[in-house]
Amino acid sequence: MSGLSQGLLLPVLSIFMEERGISSSVNGLHAASLYIGSFAMALVAERLLGLAGFKKLLFSGLVMVFVALPLFPFVSDLRIWLLLRLLVGAGDSAIHFASQLWLLLISPPGQRGRNISIYGMSYGLGFSLGPLGIRLLPYGEWVPFVLLSFLTALIAILVYHQMPNTYPETTESVKERGQTRKYALIYRLAWFALLPSLMYGYMEASMNSNFPIYGLRTGLSSGQISTLLPFFGIGGLILQLPLGFLSDRFGRKGVLMAAGVGGGILFLLVPLCGNNYLSLALLFMGAGGLVGSFFSLGLAYAADILPRNLLPAANVIASFHFSLGSIIGPNLGGSVMELGSVGLLFVILGSTYLLFTVSGIFFRPKLTKN
Repeated sequence: MSGLSQGLLLPVLSIFMEERGISSSVNGLHAASLYIGSFAMALVAERLLGLAGFKKLLFSGLVMVFVALPLFPFVSDLRIWLLLRLLVGAGDSAIHFASQLWLLLISPPGQRGRNISIYGMSYGLGFSLGPLGIRLLPYGEWVPFVLLSFLTALIAILVYHQMPNTYPETTESVKERGQTRKYALIYRLAWFALLPSLMYGYMEASMNSNFPIYGLRTGLSSGQISTLLPFFGIGGLILQLPLGFLSDRFGRKGVLMAAGVGGGILFLLVPLCGNNYLSLALLFMGAGGLVGSFFSLGLAYAADILPRNLLPAANVIASFHFSLGSIIGPNLGGSVMELGSVGLLFVILGSTYLLFTVSGIFFRPKLTKN
């Protein structure tokens, strides 16, 4: 549901604003507000989880998304859209934080890569199907939003009745350790494992918010854009589980570095394809397959490296990184398209993945037994 809401909301609202003649830089800034809400939730998520538990936090996030989504098509004021995006961002962040941490904690170390990959596949499926909501707009601008809100309500009911109400582990040493010292320790032990969440947030927001503008300016129709974005998620669905298995067997660092090189090169090739639909679809499928697992594999790697009682705080940092990358993505992408060539969007995106891979050469983890 989190993937569906983001996969639908970002491209649809970007198209609405582009058709109104709003500049790409303002469009990107507005899109980033969703992730400002996500960032705000990340700041308090660990404390809320300790007070409410996994079930209540996850349920609350679903309710926030359910309330906000159907309001978008019935208002046109960009200031109200801004507030609604903040609410959806906070709700999505609560969903992500509670579900991914719960899954990491209940997964045996030898199956962690596989299990978190299944989680990533679920998100990727929603992310892929979300843009197809553009196809429902001719039946009424309200149709995709209300339909998605209804589906969110169904999942909230399922969570309320089926999910156990458990709480994360906390030891006295962690309670006594200052927050600043705790986060500094996590960065020192696992900085490379936490970079993928930043990369994934930057990539996802850029693709969903900036690519519709890129596509329209290079001659693609809104219908073509709506069917190209899912190819990115399809690639992730195809390779998510194999990459998870490979990371369990051969190590997550090597898999992340190899995926970063391949994904970076494929992104750099996008501007060379112009508006050739087939070439773009193949590149998106390949790049999505390689980097679509970054968030989940990064979390699994952090769980390998860190003591179990530090995982809630590590997930806060991952959520913070995801939100930060998601805020930077639309703003940076919108600005470079406004000031320079639209192709710079993918040049910068590809280069960041290559830099990530280079940084891995200097990372020497101290693995813990979890």
